[in-house]
Amino acid sequence: MLGLLLIVLVVGALFALPSSGGRRQVQQRQQVSFDDAYADAKRWTDRLGSQVLNLSGNDAASTQAMADASERFNAASAGLADARTPKQAMLARESALEGLHYVNAAREIMGLPAGPALPELEGQRQAGRVTEERSVRQEDGTVVTASPVATEATPHYYPGGAVAGRPVPAGWYSTAWWAPAMMTGMWAASSMMFYSTMFAGMSGAASAEAFEAGGLGDAGAGAEGMGDMGDMGDAGGDFGGDFGDFGGGFDFGGFDF
Repeated sequence: MLGLLLIVLVVGALFALPSSGGRRQVQQRQQVSFDDAYADAKRWTDRLGSQVLNLSGNDAASTQAMADASERFNAASAGLADARTPKQAMLARESALEGLHYVNAAREIMGLPAGPALPELEGQRQAGRVTEERSVRQEDGTVVTASPVATEATPHYYPGGAVAGRPVPAGWYSTAWWAPAMMTGMWAASSMMFYSTMFAGMSGAASAEAFEAGGLGDAGAGAEGMGDMGDMGDAGGDFGGDFGDFGGGFDFGGFDF
C-alpha cells in the first residue's frame, strides 16, 4: 500500500512539472512582449531623434525646451540600449514621449505646427496644468513663477505628469523646481508647503491633497512604477538637461504671494 502511494505521488509530481514545450511557450510569449514594447519605444525614440537633429530654438523658451528634448532623447536611447524587459522598454518609451512633448512646446512657441497628437504621459491627466500665472516668493527673496504660456520670465517647460510619484502640472516655470526630485527620486519635506502655496485653488492643477498623497502614476514600488522617477535616471544616466540653475537651492520654506 505504501509503495502504491509513493508511485501515485511521484506520478502526480511529474504531471505537475511544466513541460519543456510549456516553458518554451512562456519564453516565446515573453520575447514577443518585449519585442513589441521595444519596437514601440524605438519608434518614438527615432521620431524624437529626428526632431532634435533638425529643430533648434529661436528664443530662450524654445531653446530650453529643445535642450530638454535632447536630454530626453539621450535618456530614451540609453534606456533602449539597456532594456531587457518590457517594463524597461516602456521606461524608454516614456522618456521619448516626454521629449516629444518638449518638442511640441518649442514648435508652438516658434509658430510651427505641433504635428500628430501624442499619447499622454504617465500621470499627465492627473497632474493637470497651470491655468493662471502665479508667483511665490521664498524667504531668501527667490521668486518661483508658474505660467500657462511661455514668457521671458518662465522659460522652463514641463509637460505635466508624475515626478517621484507626485504631480507636477503642465506649464511654464521660472525654474525647474521639480528637477531635484526627478534626479533623486525623493521630494524635500518642505515641497508640500511649496506646492500648496503655488497651486492651492488653481483650476486645472492637481490639488495639494493629491500631491501630499503621492503614488501618482505608480504601478508598484521602486523600479516597478513610472511614478517613482528615480529610475528614470537609470534610463538616461544624468538627468541634467539644463537643470544646473535651480535658484535658491530650493529651500521651499516660508512663502508669500
